[in-house]
Amino acid sequence: MDFSMIMKVRSAWETFRGNHPKFPMFLDAVKRHGIKEGTIIEVTITTPEGENISTNLKVTASDLELFETLKQIRP
Repeated sequence: MDFSMIMKVRSAWETFRGNHPKFPMFLDAVKRHGIKEGTIIEVTITTPEGENISTNLKVTASDLELFETLKQIRP
């Protein structure tokens, strides 16, 4: 990833944080508790029309490896 892309992502993240200040606090809480193998992650999306779309996953060892790799490339 080149420097200009890193700066673009960083700027977009700062805008996102400004628009959604509770979400980074949520991520910090998750980080403090840690995600371990066997953790269930559930996501629900509610459309403007009120439709709910949900899914969940159980974290595996390979997922944890991916998370560690992503931590190394974040701006």
